[in-house]
Amino acid sequence: MILCAGRNETFDFAKPIGVGLIESAMNLTKLVLEEKPAFLFFIGTAGSYGNYKPLELIHSYSAANIELGYLQNQCYTPLQNQIDANIIHVSRGTNHLSPIVNSSNYITTDSTLSKKILEKNMELENMEFFSIVSVANQFKLPCSGLFVVTNYCDENAHNDFVKNHTKAKELITLHVEKNMKI
Repeated sequence: MILCAGRNETFDFAKPIGVGLIESAMNLTKLVLEEKPAFLFFIGTAGSYGNYKPLELIHSYSAANIELGYLQNQCYTPLQNQIDANIIHVSRGTNHLSPIVNSSNYITTDSTLSKKILEKNMELENMEFFSIVSVANQFKLPCSGLFVVTNYCDENAHNDFVKNHTKAKELITLHVEKNMKI
């Protein structure tokens, strides 16, 4: 089953599950219970903490949920905040494999904090992927994600996202159509 966030990030060949950690977890759980898919493949856009450039295509099966307060030693969590999915091998032709995708309901706009996240070996930021991997693991489903970078996580994040979003969606569509025979 191919998934996407929704709202302004939809694709004809993917099921929208909602934006952010909560919407995506609730809607995906319902979808899994009703449709019983054999695998989950999430497609979407991501911000880069610095190592990946806009419009690069990235495949991942590793997700984290690190909030910025954690980097500043202002909070802690008793929960597991980094997970790997059961892997599905559906993507070919991507530039890089298995970077950690950090998820939060907030977009990072501070380049100093982006560098701190990068030092923790997290490469990308996408609002939904941690929820998707969590749900997939709960139901023992293979899962992975395909992302196109739209922006760096800095003070220009929103403007660059808007500027690159249409092209990023086109790249995702081309890659999925070419490699998944939809």
